[in-house]
Amino acid sequence: MILVAGSANLDFVVRVPHIPVPGETVLGRNLTFFPGGKGANQAVACARAGGVATDMLLALGNDWFAGPIEASLRDAGVRMHRVRVPEGRTGAAFISVSDDAENAITVAPGANNGLSAGDLPPMAPYSHLLLQLEIPMAVVTEYACAAKENGVKVVLNAAPAQGLPDDLLAAIDILIVNEGELAVVAKHNGDIASCLEHIDIPCTVVTLGHRGCCAIEGGSRVLQPGFSVQALDTTAAGDTFSGVLVAALSEGRSLVEAMQRANAAGALACTKPGAQFSIPGRNEVESFLRDGPPPRQSQIEDLRNYCGF
Repeated sequence: MILVAGSANLDFVVRVPHIPVPGETVLGRNLTFFPGGKGANQAVACARAGGVATDMLLALGNDWFAGPIEASLRDAGVRMHRVRVPEGRTGAAFISVSDDAENAITVAPGANNGLSAGDLPPMAPYSHLLLQLEIPMAVVTEYACAAKENGVKVVLNAAPAQGLPDDLLAAIDILIVNEGELAVVAKHNGDIASCLEHIDIPCTVVTLGHRGCCAIEGGSRVLQPGFSVQALDTTAAGDTFSGVLVAALSEGRSLVEAMQRANAAGALACTKPGAQFSIPGRNEVESFLRDGPPPRQSQIEDLRNYCGF
């Protein structure tokens, strides 16, 4: 069983021709709202796309924003450990999605900042604790250290990008980052291979968008090319990847297989709008893997060169 501890937001999404630059006003089209937040997205991905038993520790306000989030988690089969923050509004995110499927996101954390160390449930039922950085860093660190002390594997998706304290770094078993986050955590500017040399964590997985992903575990390098899809909205693709990766590892699958499944689920999430609504089911992921072509050797070589391996 997996415990996800983290953020839950209501996402307000506007489709725009392009992402505005500073000082620019862009006329958008429809405004829609979807359940989101990195923590809640990853919990849904663990349960729905990963197909494993998943609990989530989250904080919500006493407002109507909370209802759609709770319904989405419940529908995905996620069991909730809820903290109510009466004086705080449920977290919200404001997302622009461009016609080429890129996005720009601003988050108002609200009740997410109300989580505290004492809210963490007993660790005995869990094999993995999955964390992100949309709740206070001090709380993330305390949760990670508590899980580590209880023999639970600690997985951190270090997003949004920020430096990590030494206590947290020492507790992490698996780090999941994109290229920008990798550079921030490594405190190094260079190619992926050189950045990874500056991180002392048992396993680090780097997501590379349409290119796929790479990882280093115990000195061994792993490459997994991406899958080609017609992208509509990349929101939550990274969260889907993280949730499915951890779900697969919790089932005892190898890192190679877990990365392949996570890549497939993340690609499928790009083909639908919204955050949690776009996350595929486990059967969809398995059908996609079964029916799709295997990666070409040229893709693997291109990815190896891109990573500096």
